[in-house]
Amino acid sequence: MNGVLSSVLIAYFSATGTTANVAQKLASALDAPVYEIRPAQPYTDADLDWHDESSRSSLEMDGKIPYPELADLNAPVKDYDTIFLGFPIWWGTSPKIVNRFVNTYDLSGKKVILFATSGSSGLGDTAADLKKDAIGTPEIINGKRFPANVSAEELKNWAKSVK
Repeated sequence: MNGVLSSVLIAYFSATGTTANVAQKLASALDAPVYEIRPAQPYTDADLDWHDESSRSSLEMDGKIPYPELADLNAPVKDYDTIFLGFPIWWGTSPKIVNRFVNTYDLSGKKVILFATSGSSGLGDTAADLKKDAIGTPEIINGKRFPANVSAEELKNWAKSVK
């Protein structure tokens, strides 16, 4: 660790690679490990078509089908005090795979700092939405929305300000 933060994990879900890129920059800036949240059934382009009311993502976000299952249950969350949790904004909040993540792992006593990618939408009530689904009593903090081209330096400065 470089001393910026201790006991930090970067966990993220990325549908198209944008959030993955930001998560990797953040992890590099903080010298922190990364864990990718992956759905058991990967999303196809058709699944992600938010213009199609019958697409998988639309049905998940409307609550018409259950939260997607996780591809694995190996996230090392118990080993960390602070988790930066990243995702794209879908329908003004986190994708339901992120809700599945927080209701799969006991996050008691953890500080969970949200970061998101989106062309324009902010985090809104995402922290409150995730807290309702979380196991345990984590402190979930609405962090910040970042553009795809955010610099590692900006991420590092932001992370230091919210730790």
